[in-house]
Amino acid sequence: MPSPDPGPATPAVLPTADALVALRERLGELDDLQQAAGLAGWDEQTKMPPGAAAARGEVLSTLSRLAHARLTDDDLHALLQQLSAATDLGDQDRRLVAAVARDADRARRVPERLVADITRHTTTAQVAWQEARAAGDYAPFRGPLEQHVAYRRELVACFPEAAHPYDVLLHNFEPDLTTERVTAVFAQLRDGLVPLIRRIADKPAPPALPGPFPVEQQRVLGMEIARAQGFDDDHWRLDDAIHPFAAALGSSDIRVTARYDDQTLTGLFAVMHEVGHGLYERQAAPTLARTTVGTGVSLGIHESQSRLWENLVGRSEAFWSHWHPRAVELFGAAALGGDDLAAFLKAINVVRPSLVRVEADEATYSLHVILRFELEVALMEGTLAVADLDAAWNTKTRELLGLDVPSPTVGVLQDIHWAYGELGYFPTYAIGNIVAAQLWTVIERDLTDLDADLAAGETSRLREWLREHVHRHGRLYSPTELLQQITGSGLDAQPFLDQLTAKYSALYDLEA
Repeated sequence: MPSPDPGPATPAVLPTADALVALRERLGELDDLQQAAGLAGWDEQTKMPPGAAAARGEVLSTLSRLAHARLTDDDLHALLQQLSAATDLGDQDRRLVAAVARDADRARRVPERLVADITRHTTTAQVAWQEARAAGDYAPFRGPLEQHVAYRRELVACFPEAAHPYDVLLHNFEPDLTTERVTAVFAQLRDGLVPLIRRIADKPAPPALPGPFPVEQQRVLGMEIARAQGFDDDHWRLDDAIHPFAAALGSSDIRVTARYDDQTLTGLFAVMHEVGHGLYERQAAPTLARTTVGTGVSLGIHESQSRLWENLVGRSEAFWSHWHPRAVELFGAAALGGDDLAAFLKAINVVRPSLVRVEADEATYSLHVILRFELEVALMEGTLAVADLDAAWNTKTRELLGLDVPSPTVGVLQDIHWAYGELGYFPTYAIGNIVAAQLWTVIERDLTDLDADLAAGETSRLREWLREHVHRHGRLYSPTELLQQITGSGLDAQPFLDQLTAKYSALYDLEA
C-alpha cells in the first residue's frame, strides 16, 4: 500500500543571516527582470521601429509574468514570513523585509494570467493611442481603453475589502492614500487655486517670449543645465520621446527624455523635470541595489522631486540670474524679448489656463490633474462609460479651465498614461506639487544662502540635502513616514497654496 502523500515539504528554517542572504539573492533576480523590462520599455518609447510593437508586447508580457512568478513564489513567501517574525534584524533589513512583504502579499492576490494580459495589451493600446493621436480621432483608441478598464476591474475584484474601487488602483502608486483622502486634499487645492487664478486673470498677461528657440540650441542649454543638476555621461542618457519620461535601470543607468518645441522653452523645463526624477534613483543608497527597494517610495514623492527642480528651482530668479545670459547667447536677445531678466521671469511664470497638461503653468497645472482624477474615479465607479470619455473631458475642461477643446489630440488623447492602462497614476502629479512645497519650506530653513548657490550655477548642497533626507532611503520608509520625518506633518496643500500666492502676488502686483 503506498504511503500517503505528505504534501509539499516545509522549507527549512535558516539562521537569520542566511535567510537574509537567500532573500537578497531572490530579490536580485527579481530586480534584474524588472530592469530588463524597463530597458525594453525605454527602447519601445525611444528607438523601437513601429512594426516591432506586437513582438515587443510579447517580450514585456513574458518578463512581467516571470517577475510576478518570482514575487509570488512560495519559497520567497516562506523567507518573508520567517524574517518578518525575526527579532534580530537591523532597522534597514527590517524595513526592507516589510516593504518586500507588502509587494508580495499584494502580488499574490493577482493572477499571473491577468498580469501578463495587461502587459501584452499595453503595447497594442499604445500603438492605437499613437494612431488616434496622429489622426486627431478618439475612436481608434476607444476599444483598447475599454479593455484596459475591464482589466482594471478584474484587478479591483482581487481586493474585495477595498473601501472604493479606485483605492486599489491608487495603491499601485500611492500606498498610503485613499480615494476619500485624495478627494479631500484636491478640494482644498481647488478651493485655493481657482480664486487665485481668477485674480491673476484680471491682470494683463506679460508678453510671451517671441522665439523661435531652435531645437539644437535647446538641446545644448538643456544638457548644460542637466549637468549642473547632476547628470554625467557615465551613468545617464538624454533622448527624445513623444511623451517625456525618466527610466532608471538601477542607480548606475538613468535614462531621461525630453520633447522640444521651437516656439517655446518647454523642452528645457522637461529636461529639468526628468533629471529631477533621475536623481531620486541615482542617489538611492548603494546597499539597496538589486533589492527592488532602491527606488522611489511613491510616485507622489517621486513627482515632488521633478516638480521641485522644474518649478521651485527652474523658474526662480536666482536660477535664471545664472542661466539667462547663456540663454541670450544661444537664442539671441530678440528671441527672449530682450535681455531684461525681470521680463523673462514674468514670461516663464505666466499664469493662463491652457489645454495641454505638460505645458501648463505652475498654478493651473493641478487643475489638469483634478480633471483626470475625477474622470478616472467615474470610470471605476461605472458612472462614466469609456465611449463618453471624450465628451466628459471636454465638459470638465470648460468647467475647470474655461477652455473649449478643438481636437482630441490636445484633449482626451494628450497623455500616454491611459495607453498604458495606468489609472490611478494622475493624482500623483498634484501630490508631487504639494509635497515639493512642503519639502521646500524645510530646505529654505536648512540651506541658508541657497539663492546664492543657484545664482552661481551651483546645486551640490541642494542635491546632497535631497540625497540625505529623501533619495537614499528608497522605499524603506512609507510615504507618510518619510513626509512626517522631514516636515513634521502629513500631506498638506497649504504650503503650496501659500507659496503660489506669495510668488504670483509679487509677479502680478495682486492686492492682499
